[in-house]
Amino acid sequence: MRATSLKPFVRSFHLAAWLGWQIESNWADPFLFAIYSIIKPVSAAAILVVMYSVITHGNFAAPIFSYIYLGNAFYIFVGQVMTGISWAVIDDREHYKTMKYLYIAPVHFPTYLLGRGVARFIIAAFSVLITILFGVLFLKVQIDLTEVNWLLFFVSLMIGVIMLAMMGLILAGVLMLLVHHEFGIGDAIAGALYLFSGAVFPLEVLPTSLRWIGFVNPITYWLELLRRSLVGQVAQAFPTLSTLSNMQILIILITLSITFTIISGYCFRWCENLARERGLIDVVTNY
Repeated sequence: MRATSLKPFVRSFHLAAWLGWQIESNWADPFLFAIYSIIKPVSAAAILVVMYSVITHGNFAAPIFSYIYLGNAFYIFVGQVMTGISWAVIDDREHYKTMKYLYIAPVHFPTYLLGRGVARFIIAAFSVLITILFGVLFLKVQIDLTEVNWLLFFVSLMIGVIMLAMMGLILAGVLMLLVHHEFGIGDAIAGALYLFSGAVFPLEVLPTSLRWIGFVNPITYWLELLRRSLVGQVAQAFPTLSTLSNMQILIILITLSITFTIISGYCFRWCENLARERGLIDVVTNY
């Protein structure tokens, strides 16, 4: 009976993941898509590299560069996973006009949205790998594979991706209530969290009145764990979370992730019910 009860969720997730990949990759032939997937993350990282080079006169051997570069690289997951899940609402409602059919189909809609984010996760993982590899080969990013804490890395990565998916589900619920100017909200939220997550600079550079946002932001702890797992003491030398051990940060990340999971369930259900009452499930803005 338990296996039977899980079938709708598994079916919804599997089909949504397949559909998401078809949508994300069908605009070009595989060779062109591969070139695009390589050039895009390297170009984005190059912007940060140029700014850092100008400020520090090309001091790429400094430990802070590895700290900044890795934070910027892993932040690709935030924009792709969180925004990718929420974008499925806009895509199906505004572009393909299929959301109303999904609601009468045997599909668990929140699970469907999570499945739609799988393709974005795969693309993001490839982009992160290319970005880090480029940094190691050409920019002296200090990663010693023999000293990497692989267990901490994969555990942190898995927890972080789940956390981002839950944040994406919250954003998806909010987008169901919006019918105008919603196309840039996902990128706007990701951009705002970029400022308050310690991705490229310690939270100490923020005004005291704004630092609390970074400390309640789970992405802050997620990025810190990923950097510590890859570059060890280099990341621990920076002040923001230097007084906390890896285990303490991991516990905080798990606690915040569970909190966001609970919030996402209630938030999405509330937004979905409100969207039904207002007749927004199949609304199309057409501009």
